[in-house]
Amino acid sequence: MKDVKKICKIAVIQAAPVMFDKDACTQKAVDLIQEASRRGAQLMVFPELFIPGYPYGMTFGFRVGSRSEEGRQDWKLYLDNSILVPGKETEKIGMAAREAGVYVSIGVSERDGVTGTLYNTNLFFSPRGSLVCVHRKLKPTGAERVVWGDADRGYFPVEDTPWGVMGSLICWESYMPLARAALYEKGVALYISPNTNDNPEWQSTVQHIALEGRCYFINCDMYITRDMYPESLCCRDEIDGLPDTVCRGGSCIVDPYGHYVTEPVWDKEAVIYADLEMDRVSASRMEFDVCGHYSRPDVLRLQIDDR
Repeated sequence: MKDVKKICKIAVIQAAPVMFDKDACTQKAVDLIQEASRRGAQLMVFPELFIPGYPYGMTFGFRVGSRSEEGRQDWKLYLDNSILVPGKETEKIGMAAREAGVYVSIGVSERDGVTGTLYNTNLFFSPRGSLVCVHRKLKPTGAERVVWGDADRGYFPVEDTPWGVMGSLICWESYMPLARAALYEKGVALYISPNTNDNPEWQSTVQHIALEGRCYFINCDMYITRDMYPESLCCRDEIDGLPDTVCRGGSCIVDPYGHYVTEPVWDKEAVIYADLEMDRVSASRMEFDVCGHYSRPDVLRLQIDDR
């Protein structure tokens, strides 16, 4: 492990997206990057699908063997507000990262410019404004599979930051043991987890992964209420049946020993600031290094198709 900067000043941004509006989401992201920069943050993390929001509770009219026209219209609205990568929205976010001189992680609904397929994607931007990592979710969860496709490239990209290696897995990808091991094998010190997981069991998961990987687990969820959904949606009955608070958040940071650096924040928008002591990553691996001295490569090996 190479020498790293001792302190990472991070901002975990538990923000509400402007649902189904890519332009407004992009501008909100830019504004939040500027605000967090003024507070001294060097790394900023946004939730899963911040652009253009996570359409929780929506079926888009899918039934086994049939689709509804109203659902198709709602899906087309979501498609139109998903973004090309790279595209004008990534240019704006990259410019904001460059002007602030910070790293940015942000979740987007990516629209493939050739096929039109959507992907649940997480992006890393460098302080130079460059788009340095594009990670598409390996396997959309449950009914997400009718909206987003399986990742088809660049499966486990990481970025070598001044604080160590940074990688991401999106939401329930973190329940895939071999996907976690793929990041561990790359020496990840900052495990970025954009997600929409506000159940209490998830908190046990994030603590376990931080302890297992001997890394900082950055748990970034979003806050969504029912009244944030556009009135123009056709399938309003689905929206009307949702609870007032659709996603409670629960964003937090866990250290390499499985302890909270910041406690989960619930039921509101918030920017969570912390100074991460990066020496704790290497120190924690003294007795357990999951892909180093505690591994048995003569017995157990992971084969990754990372083409």
